[in-house]
Parts: sequence; structure tokens; C-alpha cells
Amino acid sequence: MPYEFLKIEKEDTIAVITLDRPPVNALNLTAYQEIYDAFRECQFDDSVGAVVFTAVGEKVFTAGLDVKQIAGKSLPEAIAFQMVSRRCLDMIARIRKPTIAAIFGYVLGGALELALACDLRISTPDATIGCPEINLGIIAGSGGTQRLPRLIGMSKAKELLFSGESVKGEEAHRIGLVNRIAPKETLQNEARAWAKKLAAKPKVAMNLLKHAMDMGIHMDLSTAINFETDCFIQAYVSEDGREGFQAFIEKRKASFKGR
Repeated sequence: MPYEFLKIEKEDTIAVITLDRPPVNALNLTAYQEIYDAFRECQFDDSVGAVVFTAVGEKVFTAGLDVKQIAGKSLPEAIAFQMVSRRCLDMIARIRKPTIAAIFGYVLGGALELALACDLRISTPDATIGCPEINLGIIAGSGGTQRLPRLIGMSKAKELLFSGESVKGEEAHRIGLVNRIAPKETLQNEARAWAKKLAAKPKVAMNLLKHAMDMGIHMDLSTAINFETDCFIQAYVSEDGREGFQAFIEKRKASFKGR
């Protein structure tokens, strides 16, 4: 489908979704809706094994929420906007395929929350990353107060959210906020190569692995391990699960079919 603020490239087994809303790729209602639609498209496209989300430009990944669009809105209007952004990020988080955010430049507020909704993040070393909402008299409202502590721990997350200060990519990597660092000139290629490696893994097992981790973290340990067992059994009895064991026994490379 055509998009106003996005481009989708599908190559081999991956999809690359690129936000393109100059000058600073701010997230307005249309952008959020289109990102939702793009990830939903990837979810139901069996040819896509992994998704990279990135943006055009050199200095700004995305400036986050389009403040001009939300400023001065009535309470019902603000709630309606929030529901669209929440639906978008929930879709990114729920997609049963690995997702990678390739970030650079300024990654602030809603931009960071969008990246946090992805499974993995690769950043340039000089990126400026943070949630400055407190300085506007509001708080992070698209998952930042919940996803950030789960990723880097409550104490460090409170430090960043309370102060509204940002960190550079290198520091974000040190504290576990991003997984990998790459220079700007190779960022996109490295993100694609990483996505292709993930997409080459057996799809049934990868989908179940992600589902087990994403759901299990919200359960008590005993319930989570029971849930893991259910997911393991589903992977074990899949065609790919049978093939993996047989290939190991026969000392050959497995031929996975995604079933």
C-alpha cells in the first residue's frame, strides 16, 4: 500500500521501514498510523523474517512527538492521539518477528519510545538519546516509563527520566540501552546484515522464542517456565524442530521450511 511518510523495502527475507517526514521526522497522527500499518503488513507477509526500522536524514532519527500537533488539544483530543500512538507501538512490540531499530542523530522522547518497542537497537556512537518530556511538564507516555526500566534497570531509568537528560550512543551501549554501535556510514548495512542473520533462523522457533520471552517477563517465574514449556513443545513438534534434530543426528545442514 502507498504511504505518505514511509518507505518499505523488502529484500531477500527482511523488510526495511524508513520514516521520511522532513525536516525532523516528527511523529504525527498520520506517521503513527502508517508505522502501525507497515508493521502489520510485515507481520502477515510470510516472506519477511525480520524488520529494520530507521529514518532518512543525517542529524535527526526522529524528533519524537509532533509537539505542534498535540499542543493545546482538549482532553478528548489528547486521549485520541495517545490511543493512536499506543496502538502503533503495541503493534511494533507484538509482531512475532525480530525487529531492529537503526538509530542515529537525535533520538528523543517518542523516538526513543519507538526504538524501545523494537527488540534490538543499533546506534551510531554520537547519537543523542533520551526522554526529555519532564522538561515540557509532561511524562513519557508511549511506553517509556515501563519499557526503559525493564531494559536498563529501574535506578538508571529513573535517573534519565527524572532529569530529562540524554546520553550519547556509546554510553547507551554501555548501559544496555542499545545492543550495538556502528558508524553512520555503515549503520544501515550493518542493521540489514543483522536482520538477515535473524531472518535465516527457523521461523517457528524464532516466533515462539520471542513470544515466550515477551509474555514470560510479565508472569511469576513458575508460570513463566510453564509457558516456556508450552512454547518449547510447539517448537519441538514443528516440521523445523524435527528437521533440526534429524540434521544434527545426520551431521548435515538443516533445511528449514518455516513450518
